[in-house]
Amino acid sequence: MFSYINWNIDPSLINWGGFEIRYYGVLFATGFLLGYFLMQKIFKKEGIPEKELDLLTTVVVIGTIVGARLGHVFFYEPAFYLEHPGEILKIWHGGLASHGGAIGILLALIYYTKRSKKKSYLWILDRLVIATALAGGFIRLGNLMNSEIIGIKASVPWAFIFERIDSIPRHPAQLYEAIGYFIIAAILYVVYRKYGPKTPRGRIFAWFFILVFAFRFFVEFLKADQVAKEASMTLNIGQILSIPFVLTGIVLLIYSYSEKARVKEKNE
Repeated sequence: MFSYINWNIDPSLINWGGFEIRYYGVLFATGFLLGYFLMQKIFKKEGIPEKELDLLTTVVVIGTIVGARLGHVFFYEPAFYLEHPGEILKIWHGGLASHGGAIGILLALIYYTKRSKKKSYLWILDRLVIATALAGGFIRLGNLMNSEIIGIKASVPWAFIFERIDSIPRHPAQLYEAIGYFIIAAILYVVYRKYGPKTPRGRIFAWFFILVFAFRFFVEFLKADQVAKEASMTLNIGQILSIPFVLTGIVLLIYSYSEKARVKEKNE
């Protein structure tokens, strides 16, 4: 008989006199802070003023939160939020979708590149996705501390019993994703170190889409349903949403090897 890991962490790191700091918030902020330092290093290496990074950080944080929240609203529980629109603003009740966050960042960066005009849209994305993958790992660790986005029943020796949910041994899906995203962030950074300022347009961004969302597609098989309607679906919502991201990544990867991409890169 395996001795499973009993997980009963209080999501609150500090809860005193109505003042609460949750592990999720601390890990979320840690991911963005480390991402900021990474981008700071990249911007300095490539001679981009630090004030441009401050604007980028603001835009990305807003795009991530708004996109992730609306992604959950429209992708997972649209009927509920149509009936209770006031709940959309109550982010502290939970409900952030990573696919929506990705879309939010992509849209926010359109605004950033129009305001900045220092570098192209793909130039920014090729560097930003390294920090994004890193932050994604910390966010999934936050989900682990919240005992949310749990896995399906498992008998592996490292299975977690999420005591705040039930007494069933489950795959620690949040931990799988966190480790996966940290590894992907390292791979993307190695690719960047290889090319540096001469990184082919769209190359790292393409690999980010392919690696992150292909990994997400397969890890979803080990996750419990996020909403009731997924029980009758062959592929769950996370898997369905991941497919176009992977396909987009493949197209971008082909583009990054094209002559057109190389010519544009030389002209920047």
